[in-house]
Amino acid sequence: MNDHIPQGPRPPASTDAGADAGSQAGVIGIGLAAVLTFALAQGSWQWFATFIGVTLLSVIFAFERRSPWTSDLRSAYMRGLIAYALVVGLCVAIALAPMMQRWAWVFPMPGTRVDCTWLGRYEAVRSRATLAGLTGLDRTAAAYAAESKSREAIAGCLSATTTLWLPLYGAGAAVLVGVSAWFRDRARARKGSRPGPAPAEPLHAGTRHDGTR
Repeated sequence: MNDHIPQGPRPPASTDAGADAGSQAGVIGIGLAAVLTFALAQGSWQWFATFIGVTLLSVIFAFERRSPWTSDLRSAYMRGLIAYALVVGLCVAIALAPMMQRWAWVFPMPGTRVDCTWLGRYEAVRSRATLAGLTGLDRTAAAYAAESKSREAIAGCLSATTTLWLPLYGAGAAVLVGVSAWFRDRARARKGSRPGPAPAEPLHAGTRHDGTR
């Protein structure tokens, strides 16, 4: 015997679980990507860090979901906004690291770059002095080895300096993104709360469109 009991639509139980699982997977993925970036740097920032940073930014912008805007500083919206801004700042710092190391207009530190150049020259001289005692060594190979040591020393020096300044760049990007997102969400909330035009009055049930009954 079947009891015909009306049942209303049940809320999708798997939606919240899926959202939580997706959020946790996103946080874990970002953490692993950051660790992988530092591991692959190998003394100098490589362009793969930029690829990782840009990819993470694309994923974040594509799947960002925030709570409705509110001015309460202790609300879920504000917590989500802070986390969103910090993660974006981290991704921006990862993406900018190789550019800061290689381009002076991104990271204008002329004194540091000169010091790193002198360190590279010193490593080149020391490499030549080390290889000078080897008999029968090709001069071209010795020059290449000295130049390689010089480039490696310069890259490591610049990497160590840019690493110290990366948190500042990331924090600046996080503040800029957070403030921009807050103003944008506030504008959308105020636009959505404005009253729309009054609905048209329905026609009388016994009245036709031409006014006749």
